[in-house]
Amino acid sequence: MSEDLSIVIVDDMQFSRAVLKSALRRSGYEDVRLAASATETLKMLRERGADVVVADWVMPEMNGLELTDAIRAMDEEKSRYTSVILFTAREGEDAMLEAFHRGVDDYLTKPVNDKELAARVYAAGRIASLQNELLQTTSALQALNSNLESLNAVDVLTGVGNRRYLARQLDAQLLHVHSRGGGLCYAVVDIDNFQRINRQYSYDAGDEVLRALARRLRRAVRPLDIVGRLEADTFGIILRYDNPAQFRTGIFDRIQEAVRSRPFRIDDGEVEVDVSLGAVCFNSGDELLTVPELMEQAERNLERARVRGVGQVEIG
Repeated sequence: MSEDLSIVIVDDMQFSRAVLKSALRRSGYEDVRLAASATETLKMLRERGADVVVADWVMPEMNGLELTDAIRAMDEEKSRYTSVILFTAREGEDAMLEAFHRGVDDYLTKPVNDKELAARVYAAGRIASLQNELLQTTSALQALNSNLESLNAVDVLTGVGNRRYLARQLDAQLLHVHSRGGGLCYAVVDIDNFQRINRQYSYDAGDEVLRALARRLRRAVRPLDIVGRLEADTFGIILRYDNPAQFRTGIFDRIQEAVRSRPFRIDDGEVEVDVSLGAVCFNSGDELLTVPELMEQAERNLERARVRGVGQVEIG
């Protein structure tokens, strides 16, 4: 199961750090660094990134959830992704849901089983690898802006697909669901009061926020989900699933939380951003919609969300 992964173990208890390191070494992982605190972990990551951070939930100074927030902020600056696994003596669904809600990739309860630890680290490493490959691809796309613009499929500012690209993908996904089963949701995400950012700061600051928002949306969904920019301050997201009964609309709350979890950094400081969201879902067996009908319905739901106020979600 061994992979060439860079791993950081952080725990304020020296014995616990040593036990986890030994377990990973026995599973074939060689690049394992130890940190006694969240601060030391962040210093390590600034010097050299890691694929996976395995951290104790309860630590003095900064706990595991706060460390996860700090790692996500650092990843955003460096345009990379670090998988985070928390371990703790806390049990129950509430603790697990809290961890996942805060952006943790996986969760283990003490005492940690050696084989389970190795398997979870392997899976987390795969997540980091897929996300970083995606980020590298996006970076390469942005470097080829002139070619992409001529193809008229990618938004030059953010590096994600444009409206034309989203329409093509929706057409393909609708046909797939209609013929092979499953379902999809299409969501329109709009920045609340975006013009305020342009007026209060600058249009350059607005562009910084749009680029950062595209990255956050991309990380808030699964690697195979599709994010595109529809127009100035509006993005579209396509979520496909194999089993409609297992799809949870809580994903839309998670998308909003990923946006509002921390301020967006611009040259002049930081900007708080919230978004409204309108979505429509289509499952196998439903009356087949055209792409324009689906997009129009999602935008109508967005308008209904806006009427209710800032940061609202409307699903139809």
